Amino acid sequence: MNGTLHRNRVSLISGMALALAALLFAALLIAPLSTAFGAECPRGTLDKRYCDWDGDLVADPPADTSKWVDPKTLIFAYTPVEDPAVYKKAWAGFMAHVSKVTGKRVRFFAVQSNAAQLEAMRAGRLHVAGFNTGSNPIAVNCAGFVPFAMMAAKDGSFGYEMEIITHVDSGIMKVEDIKGKTLAFTSPTSNSGFKAPSALLKAEFNMIKGRDFKTTFSGKHDNSVLGVANKDYPAASIANSVMFRMFERGVVKKKDIRTIYKSQTFPTTGYGYRYNLRPDLAAKIKMAFWTFKWEGSELLTEFGKSAGESFIPITYKGHWDVIRTIDMANNVSYACK
Repeated sequence: MNGTLHRNRVSLISGMALALAALLFAALLIAPLSTAFGAECPRGTLDKRYCDWDGDLVADPPADTSKWVDPKTLIFAYTPVEDPAVYKKAWAGFMAHVSKVTGKRVRFFAVQSNAAQLEAMRAGRLHVAGFNTGSNPIAVNCAGFVPFAMMAAKDGSFGYEMEIITHVDSGIMKVEDIKGKTLAFTSPTSNSGFKAPSALLKAEFNMIKGRDFKTTFSGKHDNSVLGVANKDYPAASIANSVMFRMFERGVVKKKDIRTIYKSQTFPTTGYGYRYNLRPDLAAKIKMAFWTFKWEGSELLTEFGKSAGESFIPITYKGHWDVIRTIDMANNVSYACK
């Protein structure tokens, strides 16, 4: 009897300790906001709807707790780089884990474009998401996105490279051979699909879009890879991680593709949540990422061979510094429409 009472007492104390820890965590998240409430809101390049009291370059939770949201169903979206149906299946096990940790239903939102994904989060219809590398700055500044995680290999290495590719039979052997021809980009918000190649081609080769070569937009990286493989585009700039997964699935043949330029390594898709989720819910979402078991999962099957074997913590301020530098070189503005 005494042993039972002792175990119950220990269980009660442990439960109280966990509850207190959660409350303290939430209090720490909003403490700077509470003390600064009513002062002039610092925001840097953030939209006027957001504040950045702690200087980490991302939106803080609203100081007014009545503006926190606690949805019954969490809407999750993965960056629209390939067939959404493929990724709905790949993310199913992960979403089930998020549901278990948060106690919420989780639904996959199959976005068809970067613009649609950004607008969904800005409007509050999207709660958790993976935004592609180039879209992260716009998502942070205009949609209240708070990135905190990224996929990495078991050794902690991460990232991808921008490659400019062509068909092996195109006659294009080097970057300068693109002059007078068409280079396919993906979308204006994409790092490897537009921003990085625009800046690098100008800086390294004095080649400027519209002057030295024509451009077109394919919409997504897989469209660009397929376009080159099918000889619809003379050349294209793409994220090689996407191309590698297409090779693995047999969508295109590696022997048909020639790479004529490869960039430095960039951070890959950033995962995060909308800034105004209840802090305790945001903490649970983070916990779901850190406790997800990759072994035997669909995520490992889909991403494992392109350095996706775990989630690691990241900061927008640190990991996206190179991307913001590229944006500055391209005179990109984060002004929200």
